[in-house]
Amino acid sequence: MASNPTPPAYVVLGADLGLTRYSGAPSAVPLSSADSWGTLDLQVVAGGQGGLKLSGDIRDAGAVRGRDNLAQALVLRLLTQRGALAPLGHPGYGTRLVELIGRLNNDTTRNLARLYTLEGLNQEKRVAKILDLSVQPVDGFPDTISIGFSVLPLNDKDPLALKLEVNL
Repeated sequence: MASNPTPPAYVVLGADLGLTRYSGAPSAVPLSSADSWGTLDLQVVAGGQGGLKLSGDIRDAGAVRGRDNLAQALVLRLLTQRGALAPLGHPGYGTRLVELIGRLNNDTTRNLARLYTLEGLNQEKRVAKILDLSVQPVDGFPDTISIGFSVLPLNDKDPLALKLEVNL
């Protein structure tokens, strides 16, 4: 009997439209991450690849696959308020990070951010293990926290590390 080989990570981690790259929002964090609430937009890339030959500056929607898709999915999950997708049949999707808006940037708030981030990361079935999580204040921005984490994706031996900033 033949054994079923483990599918490569890019198959397991999927593909989707690119949403979190090059949002143009000011941030100290480079994007494979996001900068805060409401700064995500559709990624635009050079278009006209295939099909009819078109002239001029052609733009198209970007796509992400594999590890990039998982990274985007984690950022979107963390920045989506839990329950916001209930009308679409996903009442548990998202996190409670939005509940931290308006709070002081202190140990209590950062500990809640850790808890809410862990809850969100544990929802993602494409994450085999959470390896690291840190929540820190951002120098010069008293109302901003930096959430950094690394996870081990399914069927992948290399950790995926991300960082995002959240305005309180």
